[in-house]
Amino acid sequence: MPKEDVKRGPSGDTSNWLGDPDRLSVQRAIGELRAGRPVKLLGRSGDNQIVAAAEMLGGERVAAWHATTGGAVGLILPAPRLLHLGFVAKGPSRIELTGLTDDEVDAMLLAVGPTVPVVPLRPASEVEAAALELVKRAYLLPAAFVLPADAMTNPAMIEVAATAVEGFHELAARDLSIAARTRVPLADTADAEFVVFRGGDGLHDQLAIVVGQPDPDKPALTRLHSACLTGDLFGSLKCDCGDQLRLAISEIASEGAGVLLYLDQEGRGIGLLNKMRAYGLQELGHDTVDADAVLGYGPDERRYEVAGAMLALLGFKKIVLMTNNPGKITALESFGVDVVGHRRLIGPVNPHNHNYLTTKAERAGHMLGEIIRQSGRK
Repeated sequence: MPKEDVKRGPSGDTSNWLGDPDRLSVQRAIGELRAGRPVKLLGRSGDNQIVAAAEMLGGERVAAWHATTGGAVGLILPAPRLLHLGFVAKGPSRIELTGLTDDEVDAMLLAVGPTVPVVPLRPASEVEAAALELVKRAYLLPAAFVLPADAMTNPAMIEVAATAVEGFHELAARDLSIAARTRVPLADTADAEFVVFRGGDGLHDQLAIVVGQPDPDKPALTRLHSACLTGDLFGSLKCDCGDQLRLAISEIASEGAGVLLYLDQEGRGIGLLNKMRAYGLQELGHDTVDADAVLGYGPDERRYEVAGAMLALLGFKKIVLMTNNPGKITALESFGVDVVGHRRLIGPVNPHNHNYLTTKAERAGHMLGEIIRQSGRK
């Protein structure tokens, strides 16, 4: 490429033609963590840390790190997981590993009913909290091992700024673009167009299904549907996701026009692997919220910056949202979408999903209360 054709950033930097450097650094760090390799996280005040995803390292490897660094390795865990371990914390915290055996360290990560020793605990620093967030962005168990950057030297190690991790969702939404669109006739409507978006978090493409010819000057009937492999594809009875997906397309088709955003946020944002782990915990008696908490997640880890960007790229400024979740309305409005109304979307209740739906109504505020009560009386 001739020198004059290179796209330069505001300061003359020639790297931006590859994309936003902060977003790219986070994507590369995600790839390294998923491959079991550590990355260097750069703090605002020079508090740089080496970070590794805890579930990708065995206790023996951690013990070796700990021994060679003079006991510098710490384990960062989120508050929900710490509570399950018997610690009360307001936010992410650091556990010192000195004196812990390999088995005790492993129990900190995955044991369901662990007996853990009393260990030193302190609130995570800003960069340590960012380390935990980075591991979560990689759809790995929310647990990170950290040690000071000067404890390990490797010129090939990927570096990423903590500020880039904190702003990743906003960067991803700004970088979104339409990559392909084509007609795909569906069972409920032959007049459907699939629109594929590239960008987002770099791990997934996102999809919109536009039915009919929605008028951009009028509120578009809209559904935000988070992907659910088990429900959408295999017809799982543990949730109502597949029923809601098909019902939404049917209602949009009956209306004549609208859009469904199919967001790749499996398991309320924790990924397929951790969703299966949570299902296993539900078999032991935990409800869906508590199962996620045992793993270290909040009640809902989904984000909707990308959804707002998708609607903007499609030209929809006002929508009527089909949802039982008031949180979706609030989230979309915070990203500039004018939600002028909403409709509930009620799927069938069965013995397998009754507890799941009850938990959503009673603990997550979903608008399902009277539906659950009526089904319980049958």
